[in-house]
Amino acid sequence: MPETDPDCLFCAIVAGTIDAQIIDQSEQAVAFMDINPATRGHVLVVPRVHCSDLYEISAGDLAETAALARQVALRIRDKLGADGVNLLNSCRPAAWQTVFHFHMHVIPRYEGDPLQLPWVPEAGDSDSIAACAAALRS
Repeated sequence: MPETDPDCLFCAIVAGTIDAQIIDQSEQAVAFMDINPATRGHVLVVPRVHCSDLYEISAGDLAETAALARQVALRIRDKLGADGVNLLNSCRPAAWQTVFHFHMHVIPRYEGDPLQLPWVPEAGDSDSIAACAAALRS
Protein backbone atom coordinates (compact mmCIF):
# COMPACT_ATOMS: atom_id res chain seq x y z
CA MET A 1 0.00 0.00 0.00
CA PRO A 2 1.46 3.40 -0.94
CA GLU A 3 2.20 5.98 1.76
CA THR A 4 0.21 8.53 -0.26
CA ASP A 5 -2.02 8.51 -3.33
CA PRO A 6 -1.48 11.48 -5.68
CA ASP A 7 -5.17 11.41 -6.65
CA CYS A 8 -6.49 11.31 -3.07
CA LEU A 9 -8.11 14.44 -1.64
CA PHE A 10 -7.31 13.47 1.95
CA CYS A 11 -3.67 12.68 1.12
CA ALA A 12 -3.42 16.19 -0.33
CA ILE A 13 -4.89 17.67 2.85
CA VAL A 14 -2.43 15.66 4.99
CA ALA A 15 0.45 16.84 2.74
CA GLY A 16 -0.70 20.45 2.96
CA THR A 17 -1.20 20.88 -0.79
CA ILE A 18 -4.94 21.51 -0.31
CA ASP A 19 -6.07 23.97 2.34
CA ALA A 20 -8.07 22.62 5.25
CA GLN A 21 -8.98 23.78 8.73
CA ILE A 22 -6.70 21.38 10.61
CA ILE A 23 -7.61 21.32 14.29
CA ASP A 24 -5.27 18.65 15.66
CA GLN A 25 -2.74 16.07 14.57
CA SER A 26 -0.49 13.34 15.83
CA GLU A 27 2.38 11.41 14.34
CA GLN A 28 -0.07 9.07 12.58
CA ALA A 29 -3.34 11.00 12.15
CA VAL A 30 -4.79 14.40 11.23
CA ALA A 31 -8.12 15.98 12.24
CA PHE A 32 -9.73 18.69 10.12
CA MET A 33 -13.09 20.35 9.66
CA ASP A 34 -15.52 18.75 7.19
CA ILE A 35 -16.42 21.27 4.47
CA ASN A 36 -19.85 19.60 4.14
CA PRO A 37 -20.78 19.45 7.83
CA ALA A 38 -23.72 17.40 9.04
CA THR A 39 -23.83 19.59 12.18
CA ARG A 40 -21.85 22.53 13.57
CA GLY A 41 -18.32 21.34 14.37
CA HIS A 42 -18.26 18.19 12.18
CA VAL A 43 -14.66 16.95 11.97
CA LEU A 44 -12.91 14.27 9.90
CA VAL A 45 -9.99 12.26 11.29
CA VAL A 46 -7.70 10.43 8.85
CA PRO A 47 -4.50 8.42 9.07
CA ARG A 48 -1.47 10.07 7.47
CA VAL A 49 -0.76 6.89 5.49
CA HIS A 50 -3.09 6.24 2.57
CA CYS A 51 -5.40 3.28 2.99
CA SER A 52 -8.69 3.10 1.18
CA ASP A 53 -10.95 1.82 3.94
CA LEU A 54 -11.41 -0.12 7.18
CA TYR A 55 -10.36 -3.34 5.46
CA GLU A 56 -6.94 -1.88 4.55
CA ILE A 57 -5.95 0.27 7.54
CA SER A 58 -3.27 -1.15 9.82
CA ALA A 59 -4.16 -1.87 13.44
CA GLY A 60 -1.72 0.80 14.62
CA ASP A 61 -3.08 3.51 12.32
CA LEU A 62 -6.64 2.57 13.26
CA ALA A 63 -5.84 2.83 16.97
CA GLU A 64 -4.15 6.20 16.55
CA THR A 65 -6.96 7.54 14.35
CA ALA A 66 -9.57 6.40 16.87
CA ALA A 67 -7.59 7.93 19.75
CA LEU A 68 -7.42 11.27 17.96
CA ALA A 69 -11.14 11.04 17.14
CA ARG A 70 -11.85 10.60 20.87
CA GLN A 71 -9.72 13.63 21.73
CA VAL A 72 -11.65 15.64 19.14
CA ALA A 73 -14.99 14.40 20.52
CA LEU A 74 -14.01 15.55 24.02
CA ARG A 75 -12.96 18.93 22.66
CA ILE A 76 -16.25 19.25 20.75
CA ARG A 77 -18.15 18.56 23.96
CA ASP A 78 -16.10 21.03 25.99
CA LYS A 79 -15.63 23.86 23.45
CA LEU A 80 -18.82 23.69 21.37
CA GLY A 81 -21.23 22.41 24.00
CA ALA A 82 -22.30 19.31 22.07
CA ASP A 83 -24.73 17.09 23.92
CA GLY A 84 -23.33 13.97 22.28
CA VAL A 85 -21.36 12.75 19.29
CA ASN A 86 -21.67 10.25 16.47
CA LEU A 87 -18.42 8.55 15.48
CA LEU A 88 -19.00 7.20 11.98
CA ASN A 89 -16.95 5.30 9.42
CA SER A 90 -18.33 4.34 6.03
CA CYS A 91 -16.54 1.41 4.41
CA ARG A 92 -17.13 0.98 0.69
CA PRO A 93 -19.89 2.47 -1.48
CA ALA A 94 -22.61 0.20 -0.11
CA ALA A 95 -22.00 1.89 3.26
CA TRP A 96 -21.95 5.45 1.78
CA GLN A 97 -18.15 5.85 1.47
CA THR A 98 -17.40 8.57 -1.10
CA VAL A 99 -13.75 9.44 -0.39
CA PHE A 100 -11.57 6.36 -0.55
CA HIS A 101 -9.07 7.18 2.18
CA PHE A 102 -10.06 5.75 5.57
CA HIS A 103 -11.69 8.42 7.72
CA MET A 104 -13.80 8.80 10.81
CA HIS A 105 -16.52 11.40 11.04
CA VAL A 106 -16.79 13.03 14.45
CA ILE A 107 -20.29 14.51 14.27
CA PRO A 108 -21.38 16.69 17.17
CA ARG A 109 -24.98 16.16 18.25
CA TYR A 110 -27.09 18.84 19.85
CA GLU A 111 -30.46 18.33 21.51
CA GLY A 112 -33.06 19.00 18.82
CA ASP A 113 -30.62 19.14 15.90
CA PRO A 114 -32.25 18.12 12.60
CA LEU A 115 -29.75 15.40 11.63
CA GLN A 116 -31.30 11.99 11.10
CA LEU A 117 -29.09 9.11 10.13
CA PRO A 118 -30.57 6.62 7.63
CA TRP A 119 -30.75 3.74 10.09
CA VAL A 120 -33.71 3.57 12.44
CA PRO A 121 -33.34 0.73 14.96
CA GLU A 122 -36.12 -1.83 14.92
CA ALA A 123 -36.32 -5.17 16.70
CA GLY A 124 -34.62 -7.92 14.72
CA ASP A 125 -35.45 -11.58 14.34
CA SER A 126 -33.84 -13.36 17.31
CA ASP A 127 -33.18 -16.56 15.32
CA SER A 128 -31.44 -14.63 12.57
CA ILE A 129 -29.39 -12.70 15.14
CA ALA A 130 -28.37 -15.95 16.85
CA ALA A 131 -27.41 -17.51 13.49
CA CYS A 132 -25.23 -14.53 12.62
CA ALA A 133 -23.59 -14.66 16.04
CA ALA A 134 -22.85 -18.37 15.60
CA ALA A 135 -21.34 -17.76 12.16
CA LEU A 136 -19.16 -14.95 13.47
CA ARG A 137 -17.92 -17.05 16.41
CA SER A 138 -16.75 -19.93 14.21
